[in-house]
Amino acid sequence: MHPLAEQIIAELKVLADPEIAEGMRAYMKSNQPFYGVKAGPRRSSFKTIAKQFKMISQVEYEQIIFELWAGAYREEMYQALEVAEHYKKYRTLASWPIYDRLVRTAPHWDTLDWIAGKIVSSLVLQHRELEANLIAWSQADNFWVRRASLLAHLRHKEQTNTQLLADTILALCHESEFFIRKAIGWVLRDYSYTDPAWVSNFVAQYDDRLSGLSKREALKQINRNKESGAGRKS
Repeated sequence: MHPLAEQIIAELKVLADPEIAEGMRAYMKSNQPFYGVKAGPRRSSFKTIAKQFKMISQVEYEQIIFELWAGAYREEMYQALEVAEHYKKYRTLASWPIYDRLVRTAPHWDTLDWIAGKIVSSLVLQHRELEANLIAWSQADNFWVRRASLLAHLRHKEQTNTQLLADTILALCHESEFFIRKAIGWVLRDYSYTDPAWVSNFVAQYDDRLSGLSKREALKQINRNKESGAGRKS
């Protein structure tokens, strides 16, 4: 195992708290064990270790990510994503196969959303040719991968490809899966900060196709703004 991965795991073991671990496992309804290291201490630990280590190659970047990703404990998977996100020099087109594999093997929303909504989202914004891969994701058998095809549009703001976003939503909005419906609402709400009129019009146009959950999530911020404005006027 790579020394960086070994050091990260050793530090997780030092920080482990069995009582917290059981609560984390229960919250995620997971069979996978947890060390019981909360996000704050875990991230602080990683940052301290990362300051001491300089990544020297793409091969090393991939090796460390997948050694941690294959770990028995969930926090090892989280630290794999810390590595993937932290070393920005390697967040390039060459790393797409890494991120694609992470998306396809993510066990739940806690890992999937991080990969798709942060790492992949940023890369797609830099390399629009990757949008073809998002279309493929939207057609995947695994619903977590389909969810990723939506969340990869997060944080694109004015650069959002609204045609692709709309096409992806309409391709998936018939699904009854909670995590798909929630993601549709989330990505629409995120874009509503940039273009509330577009989101309002989209929801109105496809009112009969979007689930109640998706619509509530999509319009949450828009409705808050309306209520706030009405309050000021009164």
